This record gives sequence, C-alpha cells and structure tokens, in this order.
Amino acid sequence: MAIWKALASGAVGSCVLTLVHETARRLVPNAPRMDVIGMRAIARPMREIGEDPPPRDTLFSVTMAGDLAGNALYYSLVGLGGAKNALVRGAMLGAAAGLGGAFLPPVLGLGQQPGAHFPATQAMTTAWYLVGGLAAGAAYRSLAPGD
Repeated sequence: MAIWKALASGAVGSCVLTLVHETARRLVPNAPRMDVIGMRAIARPMREIGEDPPPRDTLFSVTMAGDLAGNALYYSLVGLGGAKNALVRGAMLGAAAGLGGAFLPPVLGLGQQPGAHFPATQAMTTAWYLVGGLAAGAAYRSLAPGD
C-alpha cells in the first residue's frame, strides 16, 4: 500500500461527504447538521476554560477544515488491505462513522444535532457517511488496482 493512495482516497471520501452534507443542509428539511456538532465541539471547551470562541463564520471555517482533514484521515483507512475489498472496507468505515455521528453527540456532551428527533435525520447521517466511505473505497480501487 502506498500511503499517498490511501490518503488521496480518504480525501475523496471526505470531499464527497462534505459536499453531500453542505448541499443537503441548504436544500433538505431536517438534514443532518454535523457542522453544528463540530462547532459545539470547538466552542464548548473554549468557553469552559474562559475563552471566547471565534465569531460564527470563523468557527464554521475552522470546523469545515477540521472535518475535511479528520474525515480524510479516517477514510484513508480503506487502504489497509488490498484494493479488492476496498469497497467493503469503505462501506464498513462509512457505516460506523455514520452511526457514531447519528447517536454519539449527546453521549459526548455535544447535545442533539438540530432535527435529531426525526428518524430520517439519523438515517441521512448514516447514509451520507456510508456514501463517503464508498467513495473512498472506489477511489482506492481506482488508484491501487494491483494492490
């Protein structure tokens, strides 16, 4: 496995996920708002230590940069193994991240995401992370066909 192929594949998955999230939050009622969860994850600890979080637009930009980088690193795990099973690994990574995104924020003290009381919101969260994982897996298969 070439590390750059795995990282590039993770970046593809992360970009696909972010594109779906950002498009849907503008168009779909009760769409998952992982951006809100991410902003809380940055702002709450800052408040707890007596610091003011940055303005909302800066906080959003920092959150998006962190989401893109973190998700890219996570999805790059599709490269652990041969290209043959990259789609399966991508699906498993995506499903795990989606279920975590749908159900873990309250457990982690980040509150419910807006619209979380609608079952469709959790289903969309899981589905969109799954799509990101599949995109990462497909990218890895394309970049590393002989692995």
